[in-house]
Amino acid sequence: MINVIYEDNHLLVVEKPINMLVQADNTNDEDLLSKLKLYLKEKYHKPGNVYLGLVHRLDRPVGGIMVFAKTSKAASRLSDQVRTHKFNKIYHAIVYGKVKEKEELKDKLLKDKKNNIVTVNPNGKESILNYELVKYNKEANLSLVKVYLKTGRSHQIRVQFSSRNHPLFGDQKYNKQAKVGEQIALFASSLSFYHPTTKELLTFSLDLPKRKPWNLFS
Repeated sequence: MINVIYEDNHLLVVEKPINMLVQADNTNDEDLLSKLKLYLKEKYHKPGNVYLGLVHRLDRPVGGIMVFAKTSKAASRLSDQVRTHKFNKIYHAIVYGKVKEKEELKDKLLKDKKNNIVTVNPNGKESILNYELVKYNKEANLSLVKVYLKTGRSHQIRVQFSSRNHPLFGDQKYNKQAKVGEQIALFASSLSFYHPTTKELLTFSLDLPKRKPWNLFS
């Protein structure tokens, strides 16, 4: 069962489970968009296809807050906010090593779509994030950081920290220290945007997971 955080005639805000695709791909694995369409179809007894607009994404292993649009007008207006940086996402991540108290990271990131790998490359797109250190666990040599995305590039947080020798805990793609079976410590903890019709600023937040390694900072 998907955790529905907020719903009205225009929006559906939910918690994306970890390791679930946002949208169907050639693996035929369960995906969030299809699951939510089924939820709406059953809840409102809708005949035929249900519209649900996808306006942003999370990597498959990452959990946290997402908003979907229930109308094409809402989808268009939310997408405009993404483009004009009025759509604000905050993440929490756990990275190896002790990072600075706060810093802005700027890189050019290039995506290899065939292999689904992102690298720092002068031919890539400008990628910017700001972060602040929440807590450092000396015994585990891990830092809990709060990340404010300025741009929303694919794998951005994972690659920008990894390229500075602070890879994310459990990141099977960009962290050579990650052990098989470890879950990536990246969580979409907060989302702010303007309601597509009322123009009211909405902010939604989730508590951080209780499992390892998050519990090292509780």
